[in-house]
Amino acid sequence: MKLATKYQGEQEIDEKHVINFKNGIPGFQDETEFALLPFLNELPYFILQSTQTPELAFVVVDPYPFFPEYQYELPAAMIESLKIESHENVATFVILTLKEPFSASTANLKGPVVINVKEKEGKQLILNESTYETKHPLFQADPKGDF
Repeated sequence: MKLATKYQGEQEIDEKHVINFKNGIPGFQDETEFALLPFLNELPYFILQSTQTPELAFVVVDPYPFFPEYQYELPAAMIESLKIESHENVATFVILTLKEPFSASTANLKGPVVINVKEKEGKQLILNESTYETKHPLFQADPKGDF
């Protein structure tokens, strides 16, 4: 299928790779299908691109290379709704807020995007009871002021 994207023009993607977000993403409840695309083929950055609205795309990243201690607990209802049978089928991403310079960019650790990669089901989890921030610095500053 052809997909118009915000950052990478028109892309050809396999419909089997479309991820279903039954209830949308908070603030975008009508957007229920997204494709996870590599961002300029440079891991660990990806684009979570709406298949319905070309202008709607989130830059996301696997949080663990940046925040090795990051953890959250999936509620039983979410495990059931995403049809999760094994933790090996779960991928976690956090949405980035890109800033200039890029080193000032932040990550939303309070709202991880959880995807069952086997079933192609996704949902954004809101961690209301956590100390994580919605704008956590993605990069730690060098004590000498260099980056």
